[in-house]
Amino acid sequence: MSEKVKIITTEDGSHSLYHEGLKETYHSFHGAYRESLHVFMLYGLDTWLAENPQKYPIRIFEVGFGTGLNAWLTLVWAEQNQIPVLYHSIEPFPLSEEIYSQLNYIDQNDGIWHYHKYFEALHKFPWNEGGPVSEYFNFKKDQTTLQDTQLYPSDVVFFDAFAPSKQPELWEFSQLEKVSKSMKSGGLFTTYSASGQLKRDLKALGLEVVNPPGPPGKKEMTQAWKK
Repeated sequence: MSEKVKIITTEDGSHSLYHEGLKETYHSFHGAYRESLHVFMLYGLDTWLAENPQKYPIRIFEVGFGTGLNAWLTLVWAEQNQIPVLYHSIEPFPLSEEIYSQLNYIDQNDGIWHYHKYFEALHKFPWNEGGPVSEYFNFKKDQTTLQDTQLYPSDVVFFDAFAPSKQPELWEFSQLEKVSKSMKSGGLFTTYSASGQLKRDLKALGLEVVNPPGPPGKKEMTQAWKK
């Protein structure tokens, strides 16, 4: 897949990738790093923890390992907060080392520079296996699709697939139902998308939908709680 993607620089100076076949970027043009912090850290991990203090370990399922940015930021979060995280990610089309080794996420924040080695470690971690990457971060990544993967009970879901207009098969009701069934009571689903159909489907699945403000360039995003 690496021959179909090219590195671009987004408005906050961080890299993203442009998928030439889908004519779509992996992150927001308005800032890849800022988007991940906003959608998945602030309105994902931080929000869930505020409602579930001292409920560890936190089990996270991610749809779309992609550049590894969300996983790496979560590892940094886990180490800084000394909170154990069990992280399961899926990705059918892994990036080549030629691509991921050029991404500049570790340059975006001087305060977390000493975690830079873990970014490469996540990419080099064996596919379809699980184990610790750092003291507080246990990792499993599967080279598979959402349709074929086995899901484990999750506290937080990072739904970071390409847009519904680009990868509609991942946003179908049946796939959202599969994910929602795997979520534990009190679980949180978070995504950058604010699609009206997505919100209707999540509500139809019995989830409580919330629309926080979106990251730069987006009016809102979507959270959904499983009560």
